[in-house]
Amino acid sequence: MADRPTLDDTLALMRDLRARCDWDRAQTHESLRPYLIEEAHELDDALRRGDVAEMRSELGDVLFQVLFHSVIAEEEGRFDVRDVAAALIDKMHARHPHLYGDGERRSWEAMKAHTRDSIADGLPAALPTLHRAYRLQERAAGIGFDWDDTEGPARKVEEELGEVRKELVSSGANLQGELGDLLFACVNLCRRAGVHPALALDRATDKFTRRFESVEELARERGIALATAGIAVLDALWDEVKLAE
Repeated sequence: MADRPTLDDTLALMRDLRARCDWDRAQTHESLRPYLIEEAHELDDALRRGDVAEMRSELGDVLFQVLFHSVIAEEEGRFDVRDVAAALIDKMHARHPHLYGDGERRSWEAMKAHTRDSIADGLPAALPTLHRAYRLQERAAGIGFDWDDTEGPARKVEEELGEVRKELVSSGANLQGELGDLLFACVNLCRRAGVHPALALDRATDKFTRRFESVEELARERGIALATAGIAVLDALWDEVKLAE
């Protein structure tokens, strides 16, 4: 069996590209930022679809970005990939004192709370809003600011929905704020129930897309123009699709 490539081989490849490829040599930490975001999204899409071949490929692309930044930093004399590995190992040891020391098992958020100036400290500004809300609630829960079970956040969702209903029949001056509170409460209910809201919304969005595409297909088969069919016809098609599932 031929020797399989190692991580050292990928590092050697990255250094070679920096030395001999004009495009790779011209890149900087700043110029690579959009590519890291793109590759992360492509990997996330492969994970969502459960496409193993694509997962393997996209993980390689993300690794390439890690190596790219590490080699650039190495050339600048700032740090190298071994420093990156050492920082990762140190962080994992610190997160698991009960496994790599004589400490007791503790919540990571509880441990991190002592090193932050505020609850939002360290959260990226560009973090997707849904995940940002989840992480803020997770951090608050890590220091004890949390419900005992799902009943509390469920009641909060009902309370916030009531506030939205009041705005809908009044001036609506505070509608955006109340809708935001409702969404935030729904995120908190998801978190307390052990479900990540982004994953739940992904599933709901995929289900809606699949069902509505079936509605479109039925409409084409029956010569129905969706734009002018009306809500009653659309509802009937929708119910037919749901029943077929």
